Amino acid sequence: MKWILCLFIMPFIFSLTSGEQDDYKTGFSLIYEQDFEDNEAISGFVFSDPGPWFLTSGKEKGLALEFAGRGDYQPRVRSPLIIGLIDNLILGDFVLEADILQTGREYGHRDMCVFFGFQDSTRFYYVHMASSADQNAHNVFVVNDLPQTNIARETTDGIRWIDDNWHHVRLERLTENGSIKVYFDDMDTPIMVADDNTFQHGYIGFGSFDDSGKIDNIRIWAKDSKKMKVDFFKKKY
Repeated sequence: MKWILCLFIMPFIFSLTSGEQDDYKTGFSLIYEQDFEDNEAISGFVFSDPGPWFLTSGKEKGLALEFAGRGDYQPRVRSPLIIGLIDNLILGDFVLEADILQTGREYGHRDMCVFFGFQDSTRFYYVHMASSADQNAHNVFVVNDLPQTNIARETTDGIRWIDDNWHHVRLERLTENGSIKVYFDDMDTPIMVADDNTFQHGYIGFGSFDDSGKIDNIRIWAKDSKKMKVDFFKKKY
């Protein structure tokens, strides 16, 4: 009798759990997915400097996109040096999920970044996920023709990068109220919360201020999108 009852209850519990996990995607559609299994996948990105970027071993048995430190790119205002943007995709409201692996040495500013609202090389947002938080690390930043400014109203003290360990990150952006939420491994409690409406739409990408890392299994949900080629870096792989 207990066995029969479990068979009846478990699907119901699973359906509730799945529904709760999908609540944040309500009204959004999956518009982009990239697991880098195709050797040509890297051609769908535009880089501040393509030199440090290449395809390498992924989270499981496949491939991932990797960057191995800074190249020759020097931004006009103080901001990240390693940037790879998804080409031909401009978004306003969106939810992004990806697997990331930090491959650099441990120190306070050991980081990986997610870029969004990217207008050009001096106007964009980025999430800086680092080992320790301070004025220039582990925060949400806006670059608007001036050196980066942190804008998060909530953040943690930092994250623990474990060598060879992949992490799951989610970024939620709603332009109506300027909401920005960042989740790291724990998809229930954000590690950063910000509210800003400086940029309503823009490109999305990955990278670092000046470290190294890997990206895999990118998925993006959005309400709408616009197709337009990146025309500022003009550096494809």
